[in-house]
Amino acid sequence: MADYDRQVKEQDIVQGIDEEIVYTLTTTPWGSSPIGVSAKAYDLSAPYTDVSATVLSGSPSVSGDVITLPILKSLTEGKRYRIEVKFTAGGNIFEAWFEVGAER
Repeated sequence: MADYDRQVKEQDIVQGIDEEIVYTLTTTPWGSSPIGVSAKAYDLSAPYTDVSATVLSGSPSVSGDVITLPILKSLTEGKRYRIEVKFTAGGNIFEAWFEVGAER
């Protein structure tokens, strides 16, 4: 199996609580032509809670090696969120992730 890091390169991502942002993920480091894509959002406050229904709007889509995630919105000031993107590429199932901090 190839050596890879599940966390995306971009770190310390900050998003304003009134912003609605669509993030993208290029899967080339893991594999090409991803299928079976899903996305989830977790509030990293104790307890670790799935808040996908509250902060993600829409469904992920794929074009080539680029996954376009649902809109990330309605964040709560001061909280950190972990966004996990699960996909299949080259017969392997991967789950990349990144964190977003919410601020005013």
